[in-house]
Amino acid sequence: MSDHDLMDKLVSLAKRRGYVFQSSEIYGGTGSVWDYGPLGIELKRNVKERWWSRMVHQRDDIEGLDAAILMHPRVWEASGHVEGFTDPLVECKVCKKRFRQDQLGQQECGRRPSKAPGEDDQCELGEPRMFNLMFRTFMGPVEDQGHVVYLRPETAQGSYVNFLNIQSAARQKVPFGVAQIGKAFRNEITPGNFIFRTREFEQAEMQFFVKPGTDEEWFEYWREERMAWHKSLGVRPENLRYHEHGPDELAHYAKRALDIEYRFSFGWKELEGIHNRTDFDLGRHQEYSGKRLEYIDTGAGERFVPYVVETAVGVDRTVLVLLADGYREEDIEGEQRVVLGLHPALAPIKAAVFPLVKKDGLPEIATKLATELREASIPSFYDESGSIGRRYRRQDEAGTPWCITVDGQTAEDGSVTIRDRDSLEQVRVDAARVRDWIRERL
Repeated sequence: MSDHDLMDKLVSLAKRRGYVFQSSEIYGGTGSVWDYGPLGIELKRNVKERWWSRMVHQRDDIEGLDAAILMHPRVWEASGHVEGFTDPLVECKVCKKRFRQDQLGQQECGRRPSKAPGEDDQCELGEPRMFNLMFRTFMGPVEDQGHVVYLRPETAQGSYVNFLNIQSAARQKVPFGVAQIGKAFRNEITPGNFIFRTREFEQAEMQFFVKPGTDEEWFEYWREERMAWHKSLGVRPENLRYHEHGPDELAHYAKRALDIEYRFSFGWKELEGIHNRTDFDLGRHQEYSGKRLEYIDTGAGERFVPYVVETAVGVDRTVLVLLADGYREEDIEGEQRVVLGLHPALAPIKAAVFPLVKKDGLPEIATKLATELREASIPSFYDESGSIGRRYRRQDEAGTPWCITVDGQTAEDGSVTIRDRDSLEQVRVDAARVRDWIRERL
């Protein structure tokens, strides 16, 4: 299967099964902006809840935060985004398509898709100019420079400006972290590859504040911890790797950085970043705000500006990884089936309930079972339309791990058939035990 084939199939499957839709599709769509449908929002929510549980609920050294999207513009001056969050942009004078100058070899000319920009005389590139990736808007009734605000390009700065608030309110001692999940916005020049790079996206970031001198130790800890988390989602280990940033790749704030990369059909690409940001962020905000952002260790009789070890993962990219890693096509007795092999704990629908036929009281029994599962917080789906094989195939595509069939034997002994999505094995289980049977496997 070619790179384009897989992505095309994922886009088609995502729309067909209600995972992801093109935003404003009836108006021709909005470039690289996507809406999450009924199954997509459930998968995304499951990813976020699993991250939050691992980072916040299971630890006593990380606190949660939900910082505002709109912040004082000085925040972005202190962070370096106003001055440095720019890319060199070139525009083709013929097709009017814009390209990042540093990625010309990885893009396609608008007039000749088989050519890279500049390789063809039909694609005439203009002079490069700098382009800031932040979206600007205005706060208040007057649209002038004094009322400019930005849509945040990352969530991290909210953790830095609230460092002392959280440390004091939660009575935390260094080392401790601040975690948050939220929307961020980047006016990307060349977004693409479905939901891999978009202009509106969601991040799950954690800033871990440590004493200078212990930062390398904590960097190694979070490097291992975050890789383990991705594997716990069911992502195949052979599709994950580390990429350490060389000196020419390091951001201006970083002492050390590495990416956890996933092997997409379009190459190894960043899924999560782990960065040793030193005391750059708190130091800059201390300088620009005029407020001390030091941690006071009364026991040791010392004060210092903490270093920060950051973990930052794209929620949308994680969803794409799960879709891509779980997608497979199989030939079963001469018939092809498409399967979305999601980890059962992440699957939007845990069980689908079918009456074998629409008579003999089977629909009533199946409807009651599906209702009982939903009331037990086990998302389930009832379907009586089409052949049993067709219903299985629909749920295989949706990623549902178990299909439960109510048949003639159910009326006799109260048992139902449970079919496993991956192994295709079928077992008889007492209907009264189905809820516990599923919970044991989740």
